[in-house]
Amino acid sequence: MSKILITGATGNVGREVIRFLLKKGSPHDITLGVRDTATARRLVAEDRKLNFVNFYFENPATFRKALHKVDRVFLLRPPNISDTEKHFRPLVSEMKDKMVNQVVFLSVQGAEKSKVIPHNRIESLIIEYGMEYIFLRPGYFMQNLTTTLLPDIIKRRQIFLPRFQSQPEISDFYEQLTGKQPTSLREFIEREKEKFS
Repeated sequence: MSKILITGATGNVGREVIRFLLKKGSPHDITLGVRDTATARRLVAEDRKLNFVNFYFENPATFRKALHKVDRVFLLRPPNISDTEKHFRPLVSEMKDKMVNQVVFLSVQGAEKSKVIPHNRIESLIIEYGMEYIFLRPGYFMQNLTTTLLPDIIKRRQIFLPRFQSQPEISDFYEQLTGKQPTSLREFIEREKEKFS
């Protein structure tokens, strides 16, 4: 049986990846790399078959145990970590040493063109180490409106987004995983309106 390590497992995207794998009846051993295993068990209570292991992007000493017998990694960059040489090169190197076969990296739209964003450098590291990869490059997740951007929406009744040269793709990450019919931004706001009060 193959083993998948999911980073960012307690966040919005990580939880949806877990739900998707469990719903599909994934035959893989699913391990969640988290900072606090006790808290993660409470937050991600979908299935008792899930394994939990301590994993800190900021602490390379946690990489070896987290990657033990892992052959696939769902990699997500925490927003607070941008130093790819310090945090991601040691991780990708350890992944290569542990013979991780496949990496699915949640990148961003346009990462292949912008050398200044950390996602571009992480993609380059994965390619440099010769790993089999899939780069997911979504535009902008609607869920950011009810999490990261919610304080500005409530306090200022406005949000600030990067200026895009073209219209950004705004999507629901659950729909991206499942291939379901996209929800419009208006439908999403209507569905989540109690959070904006």
